[in-house]
Amino acid sequence: MKRFVEALFGLVALTGLPYLIYLGVYYLRQPSGTPADTWPEEPSVSIVLPTYNEASIVESKLQELVDLDYPMEEVEIIVVDSSDDGTADLVETFFAGRREPELTLIRENGRRGLATALNEAYAAASNEVVVKTDCDSRLAPDAVRKATANLADPDVSGVTGRNAAVIGDSQVERGYRDIQTMIQILESHIDSTLIFHGPFSAFDRDAIVPIDEDSIADDTELALKIRRNGGRVVFDPDIHYKEAAHSAFSKRRQQKDRRAMGLLRLLWRQRDALGRHGAYGRIVLPFNWWFMVVSPWLVATGLAVATIGSLTLLGPLGLATPVGILAFTVLGSRDALGPMQPFYSLFDTQISLLRASISLIRARADEEDGHDGTWEPDQELREVLQ
Repeated sequence: MKRFVEALFGLVALTGLPYLIYLGVYYLRQPSGTPADTWPEEPSVSIVLPTYNEASIVESKLQELVDLDYPMEEVEIIVVDSSDDGTADLVETFFAGRREPELTLIRENGRRGLATALNEAYAAASNEVVVKTDCDSRLAPDAVRKATANLADPDVSGVTGRNAAVIGDSQVERGYRDIQTMIQILESHIDSTLIFHGPFSAFDRDAIVPIDEDSIADDTELALKIRRNGGRVVFDPDIHYKEAAHSAFSKRRQQKDRRAMGLLRLLWRQRDALGRHGAYGRIVLPFNWWFMVVSPWLVATGLAVATIGSLTLLGPLGLATPVGILAFTVLGSRDALGPMQPFYSLFDTQISLLRASISLIRARADEEDGHDGTWEPDQELREVLQ
């Protein structure tokens, strides 16, 4: 009994120690607010919008972009499209007769993956600042203006924003994003943040470099490469966007597993950045490695030890442990844990990271790449945005 308790306590302590250290640093530094200074100038902006079978929502997205609180004479919109549902024709019709903003429409002959499309669009961008956004997201009217304010700092080469509202009413997703916001605010004050978000990212055009053609974490990969080249990449909580997210457990699991796989594969491919590039490689990356790579396996081991130990020591009464874990999972997946819901949000993310780790290990064992960088659009989420 004593050895079981000591082993379980040791696992819990080992898993939680980096998070306690993070909380301590957070409360000591008290990071808050936008890292940007006011910039009276309005640089020219290229807004990149990749599309694939977005006919049901592309017009509303384009309307959002032309309604942004930014002078449209300084804006070009670059749409790179590989659809077979007429999306590109809708884009051309929308801009017919409009003098501003300028449209650059890149029609791809076939679908080659998001990363390849983005590389082509970034190469076509002619303005000082390049903004990337997704069709299935919604931006605050001042998002571009606040992004350019961040990029006015000569040390800052990239900025991403905050998911201020979850379209689709997922408490699990909202809880995790609130925790992620805290992490990214501190990372940005220490040096740079790791994760960049597809719904809104902005970069100095001169800092952009090609991303891997099979990337499934394209925005974060670009930010990481920019930081490796010497530019800071930051998170600004005052830049707001909305992103659709599933509430149904199985749908949310698939969405989160996909993101987790992309981030894990990127960390592995860029593992030589650990310990380099200032505080980014010495603090930010090690913390993310712990959270995404090490911690999920420790959590799984801890749950296994708790379950086996309880059954071994208490017999049938030990079933209370797996039943409790199951109840926590079921209630959390239904947004029914009340004030404990944020803890489930973290647990849910750790499960996604564990599943993604296993998938990548299996793919490596089979000598396969794991994914070619293409995904089918989620029609359910697009219906939420119509």
